[in-house]
Amino acid sequence: FCFPEQVLKMPNPTQRQCTVEIQNKSSSLMLCEFHVYSGNCESPLPPTLCPSESGTALFSKKTLAASGSVGVFTYDILQEASKEACGRVAVMFAVPFDFNIYYNWYAVGIFDQNKMCNEDLYMEMYYGVQHNFIRGKANGPSLTHSNGQVTIRASMSDSFQPVLKLELCDK
Repeated sequence: FCFPEQVLKMPNPTQRQCTVEIQNKSSSLMLCEFHVYSGNCESPLPPTLCPSESGTALFSKKTLAASGSVGVFTYDILQEASKEACGRVAVMFAVPFDFNIYYNWYAVGIFDQNKMCNEDLYMEMYYGVQHNFIRGKANGPSLTHSNGQVTIRASMSDSFQPVLKLELCDK
């Protein structure tokens, strides 16, 4: 028999969330115009990440829902000095509710400036052929994708509350 205080301190085995940590290790590129599709964003990433800056976000499933935490977000990539657009970085994550059937998946990519952050982008990065991005299971190796003057590296832990770590670097 558990007392109410003990119940409140017990970990919630149905809580699904994804913490995102992003570092801008570029010497000349900045990230701005953060957009998100899906992924209930409890704590957002910064609107702008200049060279050598970092940020953290927390995405979680809706309370009492038998669902996972999934989503995609984008940042525009600009040359810091000229503010000239270099593309758009996109990050997809999927943390399922049922680990007996599904796995944690993630993907990172660099697209042109016109790529919209929407359901189509999520579906492309989760199911599609890997052209402008790379996808992997969280229990696999880290991911690296380069395009133009930008390289993005990522790794994701394999748990029901994983951490997704991202690094944006000069190519």
